[in-house]
Amino acid sequence: MHAAVIQASDAPPVYRDHPDPAPRHGGELAVEVLAAGLHHLTRAKANGSHYSGNGVYPLVPGVDGVVRDEEGNVRYVVLDDTALGTFADRTLIDPRRSVILPGDTDPVRIAAAMNPAMSSWVALRRRVDFHAGQRVLVLGATGNAGRMAVQIAKLFGAAQVIAAGRDATRLGALTALGADETITFDRIGHAADVDVVIDYVWGECAADAMIPLLAARADRTAPLTWIQIGSIAGQTAPIPSAALRSARLQIVGSGIGSVPARDILAELPELASAVTAGAIDVRARAVPLAQVTQAWTAATDDRIVLVP
Repeated sequence: MHAAVIQASDAPPVYRDHPDPAPRHGGELAVEVLAAGLHHLTRAKANGSHYSGNGVYPLVPGVDGVVRDEEGNVRYVVLDDTALGTFADRTLIDPRRSVILPGDTDPVRIAAAMNPAMSSWVALRRRVDFHAGQRVLVLGATGNAGRMAVQIAKLFGAAQVIAAGRDATRLGALTALGADETITFDRIGHAADVDVVIDYVWGECAADAMIPLLAARADRTAPLTWIQIGSIAGQTAPIPSAALRSARLQIVGSGIGSVPARDILAELPELASAVTAGAIDVRARAVPLAQVTQAWTAATDDRIVLVP
């Protein structure tokens, strides 16, 4: 078979021949890969910048994907830490970490959507006590995961969703996806009275936003939960001590480790159904696996999905 293989943390994947996978125990399945998304998480685990990476090379990347098992079932699967990911013609899966999809499922759509959508879906369902009628601010709303967070917050019954980002033009497109208001970071005080912040930026950008946001709140004793999910603006943020003392602010993280794997897996069937039903807008671009080296660093607003 063929696979994308990474030899070192600073090397791109190369399409080449690779040994066929063989199950190592009775519960493992060898499956055909139909589609695998090129996610930020995939790159970060591969280059060692994500805390969940294990630094083992050579590596076939790919943290999830849509596969077909030997019985013909189409599954969405999330892989555990492994050196044989989904960027291959075939891979090995634990069926307990998968959900069987309808036969007419679009593999590219599912592969593009599940990982970025999962971040806000799981955060609002499993990490905080979110309920319908609350107000949500999405920081970094113009990214793929941020766009989906806007839609998912609305899907879960948010009374108001405010989308924040740097590019006013790209923000404008989010009103069609459910954003009640769009703001650039210099106007962050206009989102002061939200109940939940979904943060994909972190870094100094998030730290600089906190004080203006908290200072403008009508009632500083009203709870505000800040969910830290992504860090496109920096791995560390110099949070002012006043942010933690001057308002009823709670900062929590949501991701691998802070949410048990069983909780993430429990949310997969409903999320997959929502994506399949078209409840979440998906921007995907299918690219042949043979072009993985070029795709690895491609700049695009679409989620690249590698297909055989």
